[in-house]
Amino acid sequence: MPPHMPHAVSPLARSFPAIPPIAGVTLRVARAGYKDWGRCDLTYAELAEGTAVAGVFTRNVCCSSEVELGRANIAQGKARALVVNAGNSNAFTGYRGREAVEAIMDQVAARLACPREQVFVSSTGVIGVPLPKDKARAGVAAALIAPPCSWQDAADTIGTTDTFAKGATATAVVDGRTVTLGAIVKGSGMIAPDMATMLGYVFTDCAIAPGFLQDLLVKASAATFNCITVDSDTSTSDTVLAFATGKAGNAPLTGFDSAGADAFAAALNHVCHQLAHLVVRDGEGAQKFIAVSVTGATSDESARKVGLSIANSPLVKTAIAGEDANWGRVVMAVGKAGEPADRDTLSIGFGGTWCARKGLPLADYDEAPVAAHLKGQDITIEVDLGLGEGRATVWTCDLTHGYISINADYRS
Repeated sequence: MPPHMPHAVSPLARSFPAIPPIAGVTLRVARAGYKDWGRCDLTYAELAEGTAVAGVFTRNVCCSSEVELGRANIAQGKARALVVNAGNSNAFTGYRGREAVEAIMDQVAARLACPREQVFVSSTGVIGVPLPKDKARAGVAAALIAPPCSWQDAADTIGTTDTFAKGATATAVVDGRTVTLGAIVKGSGMIAPDMATMLGYVFTDCAIAPGFLQDLLVKASAATFNCITVDSDTSTSDTVLAFATGKAGNAPLTGFDSAGADAFAAALNHVCHQLAHLVVRDGEGAQKFIAVSVTGATSDESARKVGLSIANSPLVKTAIAGEDANWGRVVMAVGKAGEPADRDTLSIGFGGTWCARKGLPLADYDEAPVAAHLKGQDITIEVDLGLGEGRATVWTCDLTHGYISINADYRS
């Protein structure tokens, strides 16, 4: 475990993948000293000229200046650099926070001789403390001359309460060329679906038009990042950015009529799916990974909302933590979702074993296989609303004493 990680590695952790180099992307890390934790806390990614960018951002109305500026700058479609600060979210900091972000953008833009709108900044950590300009300036200066680092070093550096580095990779054949995607993410708490719910960055050497990349990222986020929750709390800093350097040499993708567009979209969905699951697997205090599958809804979106109602229920999450097959709590969560549901068509199950069908407990229900399933680390909850063809799966984790311990002393 890296020395900065504040808590034991999650029992649901996955090893960091072997992400290959991506042409046009250079990663560096440095220590700005935003917190007294003796570790690198500033990540710098330098991107080749002409790199396309797309992004999705939090809808939390108390968002940071980083989010506001990033959202505005996405429109011009190009990026030359990314700076990520860990330990200070710089949110709810007024004009001082915005000045700090603009200073970072100007500093990097001067070094790269590019418009400052092509420099993207993210910050994560404590809310309400302005990002110290002097530390940021020194950290950026150090990063600009630091030796290139590995993907895992970059993933470690963007973390806060994360207990393991998170990354994903995929390839696709586009226009006869193999393109590569590499991605890193941070997230452990303050995780809820409202765009992306963490900081995530996808890099690829594929040539693709910014508008098409934006469309693909929005769709991928809807099916992955927007379907996870740890604690129902949406961060002020949530950001997912995708950068495409174009160095693979393929004919640029401009839409689904382009050769290889479907393959690239599938690869992007794959890495987003992997990253989303890793965030839940590192949920603060998590001991179990939970998939909530909802079928029979009036629409897919209705199914997703019902699934999130279940996944966000403290009563459901604590029952899973206690390995208690209390399916009545799932019934409760379905009923409070505010979506079409009918008690008399509702069915509930765990791990492939149905507990209740069409509004009634099964007469021959045997709790033993459900109890055995709940003792594992990967849990499934099945809900059939019996109303239509809508379906969705959302992912969450259990709620344990560990979550309280981590967040009760977060600032200490």
